Formats: sequence, C-alpha cells, structure tokens
Amino acid sequence: QVQLVESGGGLVQAGGSLRLNCAASGRTLSTYGMGWFRQAPGKEREFVTAISWTGGTTYYADSVKGRFTISRDNAKNTVYLQMNSLKPEDTAVYYCAATTTIIPGPRSNYAYWGQGTQVTVSS
Repeated sequence: QVQLVESGGGLVQAGGSLRLNCAASGRTLSTYGMGWFRQAPGKEREFVTAISWTGGTTYYADSVKGRFTISRDNAKNTVYLQMNSLKPEDTAVYYCAATTTIIPGPRSNYAYWGQGTQVTVSS
C-alpha cells in the first residue's frame, strides 16, 4: 500500500507558476503509474496528467498541454507537477493518485489518492 501527500499549492496570480509535489510513503513509487487530478468548485473531478512507471511516457489533458509538466524522481519517491501560465480556470483542489497501470491515462484505475492541495489562481 502507498500513502500520498500533496504539497506546494497556494495562491498565485494569472500567468504565474506553481510546482506541486506528491510524496509517497509505504511503498516506492517505482512500480506505480502516477496521475494528477483536480476538482474545481461545483465541477466533477478532472484528469490533468499522468506519467508511466519510469517516467518515459506522459499524457496530458488538452486543457493543460504546453503549460503543465509532470515529472517523477523515483529515487526520492516523489512526483511533481510544474504549472506555468496559470489561469483562473486552473483553480481547484489538486490530487495525486497511483495506479499499477504501467502507462496510465485518464481512465486507468487509480487505487491510491492523496488528500489534495488547493491551487487558487486570481485574475
């Protein structure tokens, strides 16, 4: 079993940047595909991005392509989400999640979830 804890959220103006971190404990992340999801007020949970076990393959929602970058450092048991050119519509609680799918995407089964970190982008 793996426990996930997100950090790095906060308040930023439109056009700014944040880097989110997802730290794992209990198990190494090396055999888990990882994803980031977000949920804005009044909206359904939305897939943002995912990365394969070794980091060689990534998948991005169209809404964040070119602005967000997912990466991982398995030696540090950490996954990152670099968010640039932030927009007010990026405001949401961001969650990281783990799946045994080697090359995950939006429809993979994510069995483990963090508690979320709030990202607020002001106009």
